[in-house]
Amino acid sequence: MSRIQGDDKSVKSLLGQKFRIDYYQREYKWRSKQVRELIEDLTSRFLLDYLPTHERKTVSQYGQYFLGSVIISNKDGDRFIVDGQQRLTSLMLLLIYLDGLQKNRPDQQRVEITNLVYSTQFGSKSFNLDVQERNACLQALISGENPDPAEQPPSVQNLINRYNEITDIFPEDLRGDALPYFLDWLTEKVMLVEITAFSDDDAYTIFETMNDRGLSLTPTDMLKGYLLANITDDDNRAQASDSWKNQMAKLLDLGKDEDADCVKAWLRSQYADKIRERRAGAKPEDFDKLGTEFHRWVRENKSRVELSSSIKFTSFVTEDFCFYARAYSRARRAAETYTDGLTSVFFNAQNSFTLQYPLMLAPLRQEDDKNTVTRKMCLVAIFIEIMLARRIWNFKAIDHSTMQYRAFLVMKAIRRLDVDALAAELIRRLSPEGAGRDEYIDFETQEAFRLHGNNGPQVHRLLARLTEFAEVHSGQEPRYPEYAKRSAKKGGYQIEHIWADHPERFEDEFGHSADFAEYRNRIGGLVLLPGPDNASYSDMTFEEKVKHYAKQNLLAQSLHPIAYENKPGFRRFRDETGLPFSAKSSFKKADLDERQELYIALANRCWSVDRLKEV
Repeated sequence: MSRIQGDDKSVKSLLGQKFRIDYYQREYKWRSKQVRELIEDLTSRFLLDYLPTHERKTVSQYGQYFLGSVIISNKDGDRFIVDGQQRLTSLMLLLIYLDGLQKNRPDQQRVEITNLVYSTQFGSKSFNLDVQERNACLQALISGENPDPAEQPPSVQNLINRYNEITDIFPEDLRGDALPYFLDWLTEKVMLVEITAFSDDDAYTIFETMNDRGLSLTPTDMLKGYLLANITDDDNRAQASDSWKNQMAKLLDLGKDEDADCVKAWLRSQYADKIRERRAGAKPEDFDKLGTEFHRWVRENKSRVELSSSIKFTSFVTEDFCFYARAYSRARRAAETYTDGLTSVFFNAQNSFTLQYPLMLAPLRQEDDKNTVTRKMCLVAIFIEIMLARRIWNFKAIDHSTMQYRAFLVMKAIRRLDVDALAAELIRRLSPEGAGRDEYIDFETQEAFRLHGNNGPQVHRLLARLTEFAEVHSGQEPRYPEYAKRSAKKGGYQIEHIWADHPERFEDEFGHSADFAEYRNRIGGLVLLPGPDNASYSDMTFEEKVKHYAKQNLLAQSLHPIAYENKPGFRRFRDETGLPFSAKSSFKKADLDERQELYIALANRCWSVDRLKEV
């Protein structure tokens, strides 16, 4: 083997270089899970040190974070990535998003990061990770555009989808004053090891050596070893081993790392009593340790887990683990496939609320029969959906770091409750008394809910849910997954503004175009339409486009008189609920106000606490 060079480098020093990627390695394959974990790991580590009272220079004293290794083959001065391009591509997407957040800030509040994504020479832009098929997409993202993934190559589709998820899940509390601190830390204190070989053969030998020797055990492997080693009876140990293997195989069928995710959710749901305080220097507690080193936590807390004998260790594997793993698997399948009775799980997953899994496991007890398990999981999922919808409607963050402490408190409060006590506790927590007068929120907001900033995906999902709710209660089939698919192409939907972007048409009602734009974005002025239809109607007046709405989903159709003809299911729904649906011959400011009130009333029905009483 020729000379090998290893250097520890910050994100700034590593990504400031030019890299090439061989054609057979150019696919970007990371899924939602990997991107979400990257964001959560980075932001959680940063928040261990950050305080709003700190000066910027204090970031130099923050702790480092190791992000892994990157293997490079240096071929005649060209640097080819052999291993690590998935991580580096995801970092590049994050940097593009963060640079967009800081664009309008004063120079002293900005961190120069564009040079970590691309450089410009003689008027020509070149990306630091050079993959030709991505460049047009990356340029669109840098320009603030939202390219449609449809009809793009699969790798570029994935790139766009992961970028959209970053805009959804990046913590709200780091988008404001904390942003330059986070960027300083990310670029200067997040470290990688760059391993450089000077031939492809040597580079791939290093890669295979690091990945194929099988010497590193996962926390799941180590937990299994500890549990089985404490079972003294040979038959019991064999039974526990088989049970563990079978259950792990089923979990891994759901996806990579689902085995570890299941164990984390299970142990957190039943045993986490403390969580790290949100202040610099606070130490990790049960909840935090179970997210990173659950094998060690179980060993150190065996008395709390009641692992006092060989029989206890056996039942911990064959009964406890298998029971909660089955429930977890069911929740994960419901998150991927719209499942009758657990549709809220799908909605919550679309909003990247991964904390729903330990919450749904928390009230379960091994003696619960299948129907009881279903009811408990359904209750918790509905509670979460109502909570998320209320927060989104009130422009409040739902990202992991914002919601983690709240979720932990709920998880502890509902642990092992019976169905009636669980429903009562969840209803209480959605009430003014249970939430606290200062914390309570609902859909009757002082500030009108509307499209703004980066909340487009959230607004789209709320509209999809409201549309489906009206249709299902009018006797039609559920279509939320169809409506929630965002695309300008066939098979996808987009948000349609009932008012075209022509403020001059409304000069009699709005003295300034900014006032018109704010009103136009209110949810009462929005519907969902298939992507191609949305594009073709966008410039029309209301009087021109309303006839096209007559052929669309019920919420759009309700603007046209045809929705009120020969539709007994819809008529019954209106009569029973008293919802103020009405056809419109024109759509002025007063009409949008009426429509806003309709959507608020519809939201109060769709996300009513009464749903918890009906489970």
